[in-house]
Amino acid sequence: MASKVRKIDYFAMNIPNRRGEAARILDSLREEGVNLLAFTGFPDKHGAQIDFVPENTAAFKAAARRAKLKVRAKKSGFLVQGDDRPGAVSRVLDKLAEARINVTAVEAVCAGKNRFGALLWVKQKDVTKAKRALGAR
Repeated sequence: MASKVRKIDYFAMNIPNRRGEAARILDSLREEGVNLLAFTGFPDKHGAQIDFVPENTAAFKAAARRAKLKVRAKKSGFLVQGDDRPGAVSRVLDKLAEARINVTAVEAVCAGKNRFGALLWVKQKDVTKAKRALGAR
């Protein structure tokens, strides 16, 4: 099966880099019934940044508002899913390189049962061009 690529919304926020802080935030979203397609976090100069990729943007925004989460404005990225094989992610990145689009970040993982997934981000000015190059929905 070929990889499927879809444009996704994501939201970022900065949090203190303290034990349990991300768990507290994820618990509040779970209690609101928010399903995340992806969640990622990493340290930055002011603590940590966490990124949310919600299945339902409106439900996420409402839950974040109720939980008083200070998420930044919505941005776009891409979710890639498909059968795992050698070079699975490189083929996706090749399409962007051929379209002269720089990838600003990528995270890929084997999802088990011969599947893989990847998140990738491009500059927001390149999202429409990247969507076309990737054949994303």
